[in-house]
Amino acid sequence: MENSPQKSKTNGALLAALIIMTGLAGVSSYLYFDQKKVSENQEVTISERVEELSTTRVKLDSISTALDAKIAEVQKLGGDITELEKVKAQLEQDKASLRRGNRVSLAKYEAKIKQYEAFLIEKDTLIANLQRENVTLATNVKVLDEENTGLKTERQRLADSVSTVVSQNQDLSTKVTRAAALKAQNIKVLAVNSKGKVKEDDAYKARRLDKIKLVYTLLDNPLTKEEPKDVYVRVLDPQGAVVSDMANGSGTFTVDGNETIYTTKQTVNYTSNGQNVELLYTRGIPYKPGKYTVELYSEGFKIGTGEFAVR
Repeated sequence: MENSPQKSKTNGALLAALIIMTGLAGVSSYLYFDQKKVSENQEVTISERVEELSTTRVKLDSISTALDAKIAEVQKLGGDITELEKVKAQLEQDKASLRRGNRVSLAKYEAKIKQYEAFLIEKDTLIANLQRENVTLATNVKVLDEENTGLKTERQRLADSVSTVVSQNQDLSTKVTRAAALKAQNIKVLAVNSKGKVKEDDAYKARRLDKIKLVYTLLDNPLTKEEPKDVYVRVLDPQGAVVSDMANGSGTFTVDGNETIYTTKQTVNYTSNGQNVELLYTRGIPYKPGKYTVELYSEGFKIGTGEFAVR
């Protein structure tokens, strides 16, 4: 019976210990479940943040792509891309900061994204204005091009008209000049022997033909200016070659733009009264037998022809 109080104390201690252990177990269990809950909440928070960061990166990449397209379009339309390039550089910095940042304010990036989106909308308006201006400019260029084409056509028409008038004037001038040219008629070639005796015949003996005397009449022409005129004489032998001697008065002159040899020339003081003209030509060598042609020229025109024969 004496052991009963002691036993009672022992049982009480065991009960107290059991209660304490039970309490500790409950607290431990509570702490374990609470920590687990905290851990699960942290995992949810991290997952949500990762998703938000990913979404932010996608938005920034999308804005970057749209910005590149805007820069290309404005540049194509001839607009100023300075501001667009500055914004593009800032966007790249923001993207880099987002990639390497551990403590990133997503709210701050959301605000930036809204600013970038507003900027893109503003540039859409700019592009639309540039497109309208380019359409207007293209229309104006087309109108100017058509007007320029019309002016070119008109200028060409005027040039053709002027060319036609010039050509007509040249033709008229040529006709007037030709009409005003001297005209020689009654051309005769007489033989002059060594004694100075003049003879007219159908054919002359070569040994008696020391000189030839050319006589002709210049017709009266009111269009011809009364002034000294150079008359060029070409004597053609039976083979068509020009009888010439540069040491004896022969030379060259121009006919129809071509340089031509003449046999001799004389200056006639034209008086427009049907005057008779004489010319004496001495050749240093005998004439060959055959038919000779005499051509007279003045002021670029042939004014008459004659002939004589040598036997």
